[in-house]
Amino acid sequence: MTSHTDTPKTEVAVPDRPGAINAVPVRHPGRWVAIALIAILVAMFVHLVVTNDQFDWHFVFQSMNQNAVLEGLVKGTLLVTALSMVVGIGGGVILAVMRLSDNPILSGAAWVFTWFFRSVPRYILLFTMATLGILFQDGLAFGVPFDWKIIDWLGLSGDWRLFTLDANQVFTGIVAGVLGLGLSEAAYMAEIARAGILSVDKGQMEAAEALGMSRGKAMRRVVLPQAMRVIVPPTGNETIAMLKDTSLLIAVPVTTELFYQLQSIGSLYFKTFPVAVAATLFYLAMTSVLMVGQYFLERHFGRGFGTKAPRTARPAGAGGA
Repeated sequence: MTSHTDTPKTEVAVPDRPGAINAVPVRHPGRWVAIALIAILVAMFVHLVVTNDQFDWHFVFQSMNQNAVLEGLVKGTLLVTALSMVVGIGGGVILAVMRLSDNPILSGAAWVFTWFFRSVPRYILLFTMATLGILFQDGLAFGVPFDWKIIDWLGLSGDWRLFTLDANQVFTGIVAGVLGLGLSEAAYMAEIARAGILSVDKGQMEAAEALGMSRGKAMRRVVLPQAMRVIVPPTGNETIAMLKDTSLLIAVPVTTELFYQLQSIGSLYFKTFPVAVAATLFYLAMTSVLMVGQYFLERHFGRGFGTKAPRTARPAGAGGA
């Protein structure tokens, strides 16, 4: 027979439940020091603006309300900004497609264009653009290239030109400004557009071509709409920069421009600082409006991406997991 002996059970000690943690908040004295410094600087700036007579706020607002200044705002600043960005965006997309081409000649030509116009400062480029008329003293002709040589070889007379423009009228004023700023902007927009196109998976283009789309149609209808999410933010920054770069039109010069008109008023009344304040207020207002527009464009093209994209409900797995 076997006998069963009961082994004594050992009691496990249950630890006492810990009480509430008396957490001490982390102190950040550096933050309070930074806040105090910022508050002091803001107070000093407000005091300077309000009490210093050199601001001459009456003259500032009076100069901002002049018809010539408002005309320069519309025709010389806003119009040149819009036209230059149209040239820049259109040219940039074309250059980006050329850079991505398998044809080495197209890719190389786009690279040379981008290299040149990104290397030359815009002020020098505008000054050079205003003097290009000296290269075309007989006019800027549009027609068959080297027509005089071909006609001479064939023993004919006349010319094969559609029309001729006065180069001194083309490379001057707003036209020269738009060409200079627009071509310079196209070089930067080419890199922005190229980055946006490369951000789209190659399978999108392959799928579009498999559906029977041509390469150009697939680029317009499939690739570029998806690339806009990457293209829009830097394009907004370039537009704001272009708005400010219109002040460089003094190199042409363009007299119907905001800053040129304000400088003329300041020189006439010997008040250069108040007109500088007036120009600053104008540019602050215009860039603020552009930044608001940029925000809504980014939100529109960024739908479905990022941390703010709506999340679909996760389906329940087996066992209710």
